[in-house]
Amino acid sequence: MKRWVLLLCLVIGIVLLIGVPYAINVYKMIQGFKHMPVQKETVSATKIGYQEWRPQLQAIGSLRAVRGADLSAEVAGIVDEIHFRSGDDVKAGDLLLTLRAADDLARLQALKATAALAETTYRRDQAQYEAQAISKQQLDSDEANLKAAQAQVAEQAALVAKKFVRAPFSGHLGLRAVDPGQYLAPGTKIVTLQQLDPIFVDFSLPQQSLGELAVGQSVDAVTDTFPGQHFAGRVDAIEPKVDTDTRNVQLRAELQNPQHRLLPGMYARVSIEVGQPQRYLTLPQTAVTYNPYGETVFVLIPQSQWEAEQKAAQKASGAEDPPPAKDAGAKPAGQNSSDQNAPTLVAKQVFVKTGPTRGDQVAILKGLEEGQLVVTSGQLKLKNGTPVVINNEVQPADEPHPTPQEQ
Repeated sequence: MKRWVLLLCLVIGIVLLIGVPYAINVYKMIQGFKHMPVQKETVSATKIGYQEWRPQLQAIGSLRAVRGADLSAEVAGIVDEIHFRSGDDVKAGDLLLTLRAADDLARLQALKATAALAETTYRRDQAQYEAQAISKQQLDSDEANLKAAQAQVAEQAALVAKKFVRAPFSGHLGLRAVDPGQYLAPGTKIVTLQQLDPIFVDFSLPQQSLGELAVGQSVDAVTDTFPGQHFAGRVDAIEPKVDTDTRNVQLRAELQNPQHRLLPGMYARVSIEVGQPQRYLTLPQTAVTYNPYGETVFVLIPQSQWEAEQKAAQKASGAEDPPPAKDAGAKPAGQNSSDQNAPTLVAKQVFVKTGPTRGDQVAILKGLEEGQLVVTSGQLKLKNGTPVVINNEVQPADEPHPTPQEQ
């Protein structure tokens, strides 16, 4: 029995000899962690302020010429002569192409001769009828022959005219698609003709926008082809029905295009200003966190203000005062400030009500006041009371009319 007691005392002594120093070290480590300052999180921030917005309706549209056609001949024939060059500007009625028409011209002359003979015969018989030398039936027959001959002349003249292809309207020619000596079947494309100034843009908007739309409203269009350049115009027409598949209404606007930069087939982003200008508190859209239970942002306030708010909340709930917050040693507000005397900033989560968006910006309707410092990036690292340091070397996009990065 004594042996077991001695053995137990020996084991307890060994455990104490090894465990006590280890426990002391663990205790010191815990105490050291407790006294360590809270780690600061680096974020970017901006002061919220008012901007004046005018409500806009935006859409993507396709450009088309006011007048545009692929020109072709109505009749078959051999290309005899080409009177234009690719890329020319032409006026309505300008001769573009001539088909070989020698045989048609010869037939026209023959028909004219026949018509002239028929007219002579009719006039002679008319004089004879007045002298009662021939019957009325003979005179009527001569008149009918004359009209038939004249109709044949008109028909052949129209056929000859079709051998000469003319510009149906003024515009800009494209690339020539035929060569002299080539046989053309009816409808074969010769060249495209497009009237480029002004130019139409067709686009669609939801039916909910119909109450804000009217013919004559100002339109602004931009295209990635010419970044930074705006093309002004106006609404020219509104489709009188709504598409039952998409519930969108089709619109057409007329844009000024004096330098012929816009071409049919291109796409453009269209904006229509509606209503009166309104003032909104605005933030970059990256500053807002969207959740099922509401939208939130993080505002930055001095640590002293945060502690005062926490104490007030504790008193209102009847709980004991919380322990004083540890000094995080954070640098003060400002862009990359190094002033050690400025107060430490901490993050505070605030619920907000968002409004319309414009480009990279979003309007804040409720929850914030002008001049508050709001976190624009780095929110995932934050919670209420987290001390922060501001680094605004890289800021998120905040453009009302952003352009693609590659531009």
